[in-house]
Amino acid sequence: MLPMLKYELVEKKKWIDEDSLLECYAIGQCTPGIIAVNTATFVGFKRKGFWGGIFATLGMVTPSLVIITVIALILQNFMDYAVVQHGLVGIRGAVCALMLNTVINLGKKSLNKAVTWVLCVGMFLLAVFSPIPTILLVIGSAVIGVLYNKLPGGMLR
Repeated sequence: MLPMLKYELVEKKKWIDEDSLLECYAIGQCTPGIIAVNTATFVGFKRKGFWGGIFATLGMVTPSLVIITVIALILQNFMDYAVVQHGLVGIRGAVCALMLNTVINLGKKSLNKAVTWVLCVGMFLLAVFSPIPTILLVIGSAVIGVLYNKLPGGMLR
């Protein structure tokens, strides 16, 4: 979704700048819900207040809800066919590739300082090899980022 959001919101409509979109994307990862919906709500609220946020969210959710409902009703009748099951396996592979592309693009923009590289690698290793809940890693990274950037002289500088 990030490339599509960037094209629509930053390049085409010019409703938000790229840095704000990346910040919203990062925050959207930490908040419940889908990043595209969270971004739509944020941009709608920023442009038109409360009702802008409501209508932007509805505009983002409604088409998907209708399409998924129709597909689910139709697909349910064909789930026993091997070709449908194989097709879904292929779709999973494509989704993984799209997710990897998003991670790479986000990394190109976000990993621009030594501290961000250290945090990224450190938190990745902790997420994979330790029992620490991911939410605590996200909160810990946020605290470190605030301390690094906001305290006078920077606690970690």
